[in-house]
Amino acid sequence: MTPGTADRPLMPIEDFEDLAEVAPKGVRLEYVDGRVRTKDALSVEDFEELERRAPETVRLEYINGKLEVKAVPDGNHRSIFMWLLRQCMQHRPDLDLVPESGVKAEAYRKGRARTDGTLVPVDHFRGDGEWSDPDGALMAVEITSHDRDTDQRDRIDKPVGCAAAGIPVYLLIDRDNNTLTVHSEPKDGRYQQISRHPWGATVELPAPVNITLDTEKLKDYAD
Repeated sequence: MTPGTADRPLMPIEDFEDLAEVAPKGVRLEYVDGRVRTKDALSVEDFEELERRAPETVRLEYINGKLEVKAVPDGNHRSIFMWLLRQCMQHRPDLDLVPESGVKAEAYRKGRARTDGTLVPVDHFRGDGEWSDPDGALMAVEITSHDRDTDQRDRIDKPVGCAAAGIPVYLLIDRDNNTLTVHSEPKDGRYQQISRHPWGATVELPAPVNITLDTEKLKDYAD
């Protein structure tokens, strides 16, 4: 992990104060060690209302029963996404890699995950609101950010949520150790197949994605 990120707050105190000010009645927030938490259990309905009221600088998720703050992407994060977008467009012009997708994750759709990208048929999300049903999605993509919650959020909670929602492939582009981890074959809330590849390798994304990634370019974004 990049030096110093373990001590970096996920949310500045000013953003927390703005969020707490607009929180729905009955939603009590607290600020602990740079993290925002709820004092009581949070329903999906209360989360969606809180997310609608949140300041533009605050990006929220609701994963595994916990309120999470999603880090704002930096320049390398955005460049990696554009690299992947170009690869997907080249190999599968019949698909869209939709950025910043709000997906109803987890069993019975009780979670709300904001993926860095969701691979779907062209215009699949047309007419949807903020949070889309995952049915029909081929792949969820997450690119790690240098913050202290990355390990639990991106490597543990999100794969579980996406597998439970039946998304066939979960691709993690991990900037802490310069690897791509491909999760596939969801069953009983877990991906049955997990393979890890170093940046620079040729990576086969399995069906229904069926894309071969040349990851040499990712070395330019090592930090």
